[in-house]
Amino acid sequence: MTKSKKKRIPSVKKWSFITLLVTFIFFIWYVASDRITPNTDQARVKGLILPVAPMVNGYVTKVNVGLHSEVKQGDTLFVINQTPYKIAVDIAESDLEKVLQSISAGESSIKAATARLSKAKVSLDRATKNWKRTQRVIAQNKGALSERDKDFSEASYLGAIEQVASAKAGLDKELAALGPTDGNNPNIKSVLSRLEKAQWELANTVIMAPSDGIIESFNVEVGYFAGAGKSMVTLVSNNTMWIQANLKENNISNISLGDEADLIFDIAPGKVYKGKVSSIAYGVSTDKTNVGDLPTVSGVQGWLRDPQRFPVILEIEDTEIMHKLRQGSQVEVVVYTGNNWLLNFLASVRIHIMSILSYVR
Repeated sequence: MTKSKKKRIPSVKKWSFITLLVTFIFFIWYVASDRITPNTDQARVKGLILPVAPMVNGYVTKVNVGLHSEVKQGDTLFVINQTPYKIAVDIAESDLEKVLQSISAGESSIKAATARLSKAKVSLDRATKNWKRTQRVIAQNKGALSERDKDFSEASYLGAIEQVASAKAGLDKELAALGPTDGNNPNIKSVLSRLEKAQWELANTVIMAPSDGIIESFNVEVGYFAGAGKSMVTLVSNNTMWIQANLKENNISNISLGDEADLIFDIAPGKVYKGKVSSIAYGVSTDKTNVGDLPTVSGVQGWLRDPQRFPVILEIEDTEIMHKLRQGSQVEVVVYTGNNWLLNFLASVRIHIMSILSYVR
C-alpha cells in the first residue's frame, strides 16, 4: 500500500467522524429547539371581517366609498332613500299630537264632571239639612207641615243623593276613559313606540363603518336596492389583527401564555417584530362530521406521519406593522419558551437570517 493511500484512509475516517459529529449536533439542536424554541412557517395573519348590512330596506341614494377605501369607525359609507322614513316620522309625530290633544280634551271633560259632582254635593248638603229640619218640625208638632211639604222635602233629599251618585259615576267614567296623563297612558305609550321605531329606521338609513378598516367585496352604486340584513360590502378590519401559528403537537408542550415570540412578514423583509402568545387551541376539526366549528388545520402528507398541528394565537406587539398587514399574509414565527440563552440565541440568529432571505423569496 502506498504512502499516499495510507494518509488518505485516516483522512477519510477523520472527515466521516466530523460529519457524523456535526450531524449528531444538528440533530440534538433540532430536537432541543423543537421543544424550547419551536418555530413554524405555517402561520397566517388573521383579523376581523365585518359584513356591512343595512337595518332597513331601500334604494341607495349616496355612495361615499369605493373598493379598497380606507375608512374610520363612524364614517358614512352609504345613504338609503330617506323620504319614506321621514314621512313615517311625521305621521308618528302627528299621531302623538292628536293623542295629547285628546288627553287635553279629556282633562277638560274631567274638570266639567268634577264641577257637576261638586254642585251635586252642595245640593245634597242643602237637601239633607232641609230634610232634617222637616223631621224635627214634624217630631215637635205633627200638624205644623202639610203632607205635601213633607213629601217635597223628602223627594228633594233623595233626588240630591241620586244626583251625587250620578255625578260621581260620570267623573269615574271620564277618568277611566282618559287614563294616566303621563308616559304610562296606553295611548301615549303606543304612539311613542311608533315614533321611536320610525326615528330608529330613519337613523339607520345612514350606514356607517362599524370599525376602522378597508372596504372589500364592493359592488354597490346609486340605485342599488339594499335589503335589511343583506350584506352590501365587507369591511376588513385593520385595527384588530393577530397571528395564527399552526404548531406541531409536540411543539406546544412547553408553550405558556405570555411567552415572547419573534415574527417576520414577507411584506416587511429584513425586519423582525415582537409578539406574545395569547392563547392555545384545545381542539381542531379532524373530520367532516364535526359540528363544533373547531379550527381546521391541514397537514402535510408523506411517508412519515406528520404530527397533528394546533393553532397558537399570538398578539402583535409592534403596532407599526398593523396597517401594512393584510389578512391571510404568511408569517414565520419562533416562540421562546424558556431561559436557555444558547437555544434562544441560535433561534434569534436563525429568524434574523430568514428575515434577510425574505428579500429573495
